[in-house]
Amino acid sequence: MTDLQTPGILSHDHWIEHPLGRIFARSWTPSNATAASRSDTPIVLFHDSLGCVELWRDFPANLSAATGRRAIAYDRLGFGKSDARTGRPALDFVAEEATAYFPIVREQLGFQRFIALGHSVGGGMAIHCAAAFTADCEALITESAQVFPEDRTLESIAVAKEQFKDETQIGRLAKYHGDKARWVLEAWTESWLHPDFASWSLAPVLPSVSCPVLALQGIHDEYGSTCHPEMIGQLSAGPSQVEILPDTYHVPHRENPGTVLNLVSEFLDSLR
Repeated sequence: MTDLQTPGILSHDHWIEHPLGRIFARSWTPSNATAASRSDTPIVLFHDSLGCVELWRDFPANLSAATGRRAIAYDRLGFGKSDARTGRPALDFVAEEATAYFPIVREQLGFQRFIALGHSVGGGMAIHCAAAFTADCEALITESAQVFPEDRTLESIAVAKEQFKDETQIGRLAKYHGDKARWVLEAWTESWLHPDFASWSLAPVLPSVSCPVLALQGIHDEYGSTCHPEMIGQLSAGPSQVEILPDTYHVPHRENPGTVLNLVSEFLDSLR
């Protein structure tokens, strides 16, 4: 169907059958794409801890328009329109996305090569996917990704946990996650604030990322200092570009969309 917010972009909804439940996905493609551009490697978006396809809003469609590529986003199991999960995620849930879920998404949506773009914890998942599938990942783009549980990160999550004691806040989350909203919140707060999660780090994973990397972060990000994109750039094995965005907080693609789209487009154009 035609995307109403972004003229010239066609969107299509998909359902992915996973042994643990159905996963919802949506793809966006330029309507005037040539046969050659339709075969371009798609950009796969990995959402943040409270996110889902709908919360990307118009960014995937605008990303598709700006780059001329297909963009794909999916709701992780337990989020958005995807089926509910029964228990809390294991503490290795960031790595688990690359082993237990993303391979089935790739298989059922029919793509092998990909460009990974992840926001916040989705950036960590994108890093794991780039490291796990080095032959197929053409590029990695992280946005506000955390490399380890920094004090600033944990303090902001603890503040958010207190704020969500207000049922109005849960109601806003339920708009996107339905009756899974409480699970979504606790999957975030109780995982990151768990004492055993303190040792989690992407530092051992990043040297396995051999593709070109673009690491984006807002200078005022309340969930992490600039040490995170700097570590991503320094520890990745391939060529890297780190961009710290002025007047920007934790959600650059919403707070500063024009700059993000330009940086991503220029980065991907340089790969061609």
